[in-house]
Amino acid sequence: MLPERRSILAGADRADSLVVNPHKWLFTPMDLSAFYCRRMELVRRTFSIVPDYLRTAEEGRARNLMDTGIQLGRRFRALKLWMILRYFGADGLRARLAEHMRLAQLFAGWVDAHPDFERMAPVPFSVVCFRARPDGRDEAGASLDALNERLLDAVNASGEVFLSHTRIDGRYALRMAIGHIRTTEAHVGRAWELLQDRLARVSAA
Repeated sequence: MLPERRSILAGADRADSLVVNPHKWLFTPMDLSAFYCRRMELVRRTFSIVPDYLRTAEEGRARNLMDTGIQLGRRFRALKLWMILRYFGADGLRARLAEHMRLAQLFAGWVDAHPDFERMAPVPFSVVCFRARPDGRDEAGASLDALNERLLDAVNASGEVFLSHTRIDGRYALRMAIGHIRTTEAHVGRAWELLQDRLARVSAA
């Protein structure tokens, strides 16, 4: 959708299949996955259960979605994505995704410039993985992990923002994921204020 990020999918045209989850960053309620497959006949052969009462004279001419999953049917999940696309339009979605990436870069810049924090991974989209490392200290891994876990709990306990966590190369990392349709720079700025404030508290505790 964003030409400047098209390189991320370089080579995807050679894949046998591709899955996109609009419920993760296209503002579509759970659950919805878009599945593209070069060889759908293999999917149909894998899941097909066709006793006599399910066979029809239109076999082969009609697209029967019962043969693409074990449910023997499909809910109209695509309708909610269609409504998002109709409401915002391609340009509207592009603008929102680009803004989320701008906010992630802004936040990553704050992390990079602060002596008590460090970024732990590149930021190609809207997720920033980072951790607190006060004064650049080189503590044992478990000790620094514990500090960041306390920091995460303290920030989330404020009720103003919600951050998640992961592990990168075995190290505990905080995750700022910008994906809500109403997230603004003010929200990201407030999250950063909370992180700095709560770090001072948990470090002193």
